[in-house]
Amino acid sequence: MSEIVNLTEAAALQIKEMMKANEEENALLRVSVKGGGCSGLSYGMGFAHEVEENDHQLKQHGIQILVSKEDAPILKGTKIDYKESMMGGGFTIDNPNAIASCGCGSSFRTATAAGTPEEC
Repeated sequence: MSEIVNLTEAAALQIKEMMKANEEENALLRVSVKGGGCSGLSYGMGFAHEVEENDHQLKQHGIQILVSKEDAPILKGTKIDYKESMMGGGFTIDNPNAIASCGCGSSFRTATAAGTPEEC
């Protein structure tokens, strides 16, 4: 069975570095979906300090990950990676549930969740 979210080792290392740089070593990583962007939904990642009642909890590469039960079906099977290039680095998100995304790649929609599209 596939996890809700799959962190690559590269992503986990970058997240750990960010936690250390922000003095958040004991924080949890929250991965979320919110309405917005040209396609209707956008991803969110941030540090959390409490587990909410409706959270799924995962642990990968030493990082505690939280995903709300509401966001879990939209994110199921999503791979989060971190890539370095000559132009810098950044997180990439590959969501097998996304059926459309905007040209800038920052928003998406699924067959069952359209979100709230906005102007780009």
